Amino acid sequence: MPSSYTAPGLQESEAAKVRDSLQNRLIALIDLSLTLKHIHWNVVGPSFISVHEMIDPQYAEVAGMVDDVAERIATLGGSPLGTPQAVVDGRTWDDYKLDRALTHEHLAALDHVYVGVIEDHRKALALAGEIDPVTEDLLIGQVKSLELFHWFVRAHLEDKSGELDS
Repeated sequence: MPSSYTAPGLQESEAAKVRDSLQNRLIALIDLSLTLKHIHWNVVGPSFISVHEMIDPQYAEVAGMVDDVAERIATLGGSPLGTPQAVVDGRTWDDYKLDRALTHEHLAALDHVYVGVIEDHRKALALAGEIDPVTEDLLIGQVKSLELFHWFVRAHLEDKSGELDS
């Protein structure tokens, strides 16, 4: 149940749209953070150390994004839902399928994860841009970081002609 207030200058109906969009992003970011840590623990193969060390800072920054989105939901008068059950109930995508696997396999799977997260973040960004520039600013920074991380992953999958080998 939302609070009886939202950020000054926002109508409750508009704030509710932003909160709902952010709740979806919260679930996706929690899921992404868990997936990143899972990959960190389960990646093996010749490029192990570079991928293992590349993933941990991504995990740390995504964990910060989780907190920022949850606090923005609360600022807009909502109650962020981050329980395991809320994450399971709110997911609209398939679970990450790999356990112990080679670096290339994990990175190819993570490429697809990042595509979904970034596409949906951009949709939330477009909505926020129509309603709330503060939330828009938050999401712009997150998309910038997510796209950078996605590039890091794709750089491992790219061949010399620029094609992705996934």
